Amino acid sequence: MMEIFRGRRLWIEKANIRFPNGVEAEKVIVHPSAAVAILPITSSGYKLLRQYRYAIGQYIYEAPAGTMEEGEDPPATAHRELIEEAGVAAGSMIPRGFIYTTPGFTDEKIWLFEARDLSPSHEFEKDADEVIEVIDVTRDEITAMIANGTICDAKTICLFQRCMEE
Repeated sequence: MMEIFRGRRLWIEKANIRFPNGVEAEKVIVHPSAAVAILPITSSGYKLLRQYRYAIGQYIYEAPAGTMEEGEDPPATAHRELIEEAGVAAGSMIPRGFIYTTPGFTDEKIWLFEARDLSPSHEFEKDADEVIEVIDVTRDEITAMIANGTICDAKTICLFQRCMEE
């Protein structure tokens, strides 16, 4: 293994991998910090973010999300990130499992949560580099936004699927 880069929230390594079929290959693996995504559910629908993402140079619609700080567990991160990004606290935070985002080159794991019983909170402020607008959408609107590609964020689509009520 050879470390290529180490930053505050991720590191990258080059490693020789032996696959189950015996083939060996040199691969690059990205190791970001663990993260969470939260779907805030209101009496009339959901709260989403319209957020500017510099890596793609555009605004996207997505669920509140963020990376775990040192010593935080997924529920604590979900609590903090929901307040930072959406300005609401959850009376109940329901775990909905996790996803691997792109396991072809990264071990990134995002823990999913459904947030209910929301109330306004300013306990945590959003980061200075976050450009966010909170929007309210109905179930029909979010379903249409996923179907027509307006919501193209994978974690948000997975989270909505996991939280759909039957």
